[in-house]
Amino acid sequence: MIRITNTQRRFTIKTGMIKKATQAMLDELGYSRFDIGILFCGTTAMAQYNGTYRNKHKATDVLSFPYHDTLKAGEVIVPVTPDDANLGDIILCPLIIDKKRHDWHRSFDDHCVVLVAHAMAHLLGHDHEIDSDYLIMQKLEDRLLEAVRRKLKK
Repeated sequence: MIRITNTQRRFTIKTGMIKKATQAMLDELGYSRFDIGILFCGTTAMAQYNGTYRNKHKATDVLSFPYHDTLKAGEVIVPVTPDDANLGDIILCPLIIDKKRHDWHRSFDDHCVVLVAHAMAHLLGHDHEIDSDYLIMQKLEDRLLEAVRRKLKK
């Protein structure tokens, strides 16, 4: 199940589109029946999350919290219990997204979807600390975004 919560009111969030895009990504990964939570929040809440969990005391565009926090990139999740069919949670801050999207020449909605793909890669154990890992992560993100394009065309 995809759970989307929006606690900010400044930006309109197309939750139906986000849910459809997220489901396309889950389907592409073979995790169609896995749970994932997505929270859209304001800058104050995002700064608190970022401070608490990353010791960075400012708002950021996206955070990810994997359920399987020891998963290595490329490993497959095999649920043993119903709770194991959970990828984790993603937190998005629309105000920061809106500011950064211009650097990428994307619409607000498109940038939200790109960040969901990026966060989903993190939920699956990927990171971008070194160039070779970045390239692997980028290929996965591109694959997820292509799956979204195919699904949203229908």
